[in-house]
Amino acid sequence: MSNAAAPAAGSNVSGGCAFQFEEATVDAIQQGFSNGSLTSTALVQFYLDQIARLNPTLRAVIEVDPDAMAQAARADAERSASSSGGRGALHGVPVLLKDNMATHGDRLSTTAGSLALHGSAVPRDAGVVARLRRAGAVILGKANLSEWSNFRPVQDGWSARGGQTVVSRFLTLRHSQHLYIKNASNNCEIAKNPYVHSATTGGSSAGPAVAAAANMAAVTLGSETDGSILNPSSSNAVVGIKPTVGLTSRSGVIPIMPRQDTIGPTCRTVSDVVHVLDAIVGFDELDAEATQAASKYIPPGDYSQFLKVDGLRGKRIGVPPVFFRGQDGVHMAVYEKHLNTMRGLDIRTNMNDVNNQEDLQMRAEFKLSLNAYLSGLSQSPVRTLSEVIEFNNKHSVQERLKDFGQPDLIAAEKTNGIGPTERAAIRRLEEICNNGLEKVMKEHQLDAIVAPNSAASSVLAVGGYPAIAVPAGYNNQGVPFAISFGGLKGYEPRLIEIAYAFEQATKVRRPPPLKR
Repeated sequence: MSNAAAPAAGSNVSGGCAFQFEEATVDAIQQGFSNGSLTSTALVQFYLDQIARLNPTLRAVIEVDPDAMAQAARADAERSASSSGGRGALHGVPVLLKDNMATHGDRLSTTAGSLALHGSAVPRDAGVVARLRRAGAVILGKANLSEWSNFRPVQDGWSARGGQTVVSRFLTLRHSQHLYIKNASNNCEIAKNPYVHSATTGGSSAGPAVAAAANMAAVTLGSETDGSILNPSSSNAVVGIKPTVGLTSRSGVIPIMPRQDTIGPTCRTVSDVVHVLDAIVGFDELDAEATQAASKYIPPGDYSQFLKVDGLRGKRIGVPPVFFRGQDGVHMAVYEKHLNTMRGLDIRTNMNDVNNQEDLQMRAEFKLSLNAYLSGLSQSPVRTLSEVIEFNNKHSVQERLKDFGQPDLIAAEKTNGIGPTERAAIRRLEEICNNGLEKVMKEHQLDAIVAPNSAASSVLAVGGYPAIAVPAGYNNQGVPFAISFGGLKGYEPRLIEIAYAFEQATKVRRPPPLKR
C-alpha cells in the first residue's frame, strides 16, 4: 500500500498540482486546465458526483446529458491537440440549463417542467445553447424550474417533471447512464434552498440558482420575464444577470412574454456571470428583431473589461425608498451598512397599475408565442395551449391541479391576440417606463438604481431593462438575501462595474452548509 497522502476532498491531483473543485470559478478552472491540475472529464465527473449526492434532497436537476462525459473528452482532446490557446473562457466548462431551453442532437428533453411536453423533440438548439456549444462548453443537463416558468401559479421550484426525477445512485456516466424517472413523494417534489431547506428557493429559475449555490455546476443559465433570475439568485446567495431584452437570443426558449423575456447566467461570482454573458450575447436571425435592436448595446471588446475593483468610483446610484419599505430590522441594518446613506430618490410608479397592465399583455403574448413554439417542434404530444390545458386536466394528479390549478393558462387561452385592450396596455406600460425609471435616471444622471432582492423586478421587466443581483447577507436563520442593481437598456457595463466592486468590497457569499 502506498504511503502517499490521499487527495483532499473536493480536489484533483495531476502533474503535482492540486485543484480545488469546491467554489471553483471559471478563471480557476481555466488555470487548472492550463497548468495540468484539471481536465474537463474530471470536472464533469465531480459535478455528476455532486448531483448524485445532493439532488435527491435539493431537486435542482431534472436530468443530466448522457453525452456529457464524451463532450468533456472532446474538449480535453482539443486542448491537448493545440498548445497555442485561443479558446474562450467556457471551453470545457460544464453548464446546466433551465429546462425551457432547447437542446438538439442529444438525449435531453425540453419541457418547462411540464409532463405535457415529455417526449417532444426540438428542431434545433436554442440560440444561447448554440453559442455555448460554439464556445466549447459542456452541456451538463437540465435544471428544475417553477413549471411553465411560473405561468402556472405553482410553488417556487416545483414542476411535475422535476418532482418525478431522482438520481440513480449509479449515475457516474462512466457507463453513459441516464437519470431514471419514477414516482416521488410530494414532500420531495420542489427544489430546496441549500442554505435552509425550509426557506424559499425563489423562482422560476430555481434549479439553476440552487445548482450553482450547491456546487453542482460552476455555470448555469436561467430566464426571466419578471424576477425569475433576480429572485432565485437572491434566495440562494448567487449572482444573476438579467440582460437587456434582446441582448441574448430567445429563439428555442419556451416563451412567456417576448416583450420581457430574456436569458441570463446564474453563477457564484460576478466574474463568472460576465464570462457567460460574453459567450451568449449577439445577433440571432431566429430572434432577429430583438437581437438586432439590442446589438448596439454590445461594447467593443468584451464585458470582462468592466470587472473593476474600483467600479463604484464616481457612480451615481439612486436608492428609491419604495423598494425598501417593509424590510425588517435585520435586513435594513445590513442594507444601510452597504449603502451608508439611503438617499430619497423616489420612483413614483403605481405598482398595482404596472402589474395589472403586465398581466393583461402577458396572457395574450403567452398564448400567441407558446402556440408558435409548439407548432415548430419536430414532434410533440401537444401543439397548442388548449391541448396543454386538456393534458393537465387528464393528468390532474401528476400535475397537482388540486393544489395549484391552471388559472393563468386558462385565462391566456381565452385571449384573442393583440387587440385594443392589449394595445392600450402596451401604451400604458410605455408611459410608465418613460415617466418612471427613464425619467428618474435621466433627471438625476444615475448609473443605476439599487433595491433589495428582486423588489425592483417589475419596474425593470416592463421596460426590458437589465439588472444584476449580488449576495448581500444572511438573516438570523442563515437564509440568504441580496442587493440588486438595475439600469436602463444597455447599462450592463456600468452595472457590472458596480456589482463587481460591491462584491469585492464585501465578499459576502459563503458556501451552503451541506453535509458531505
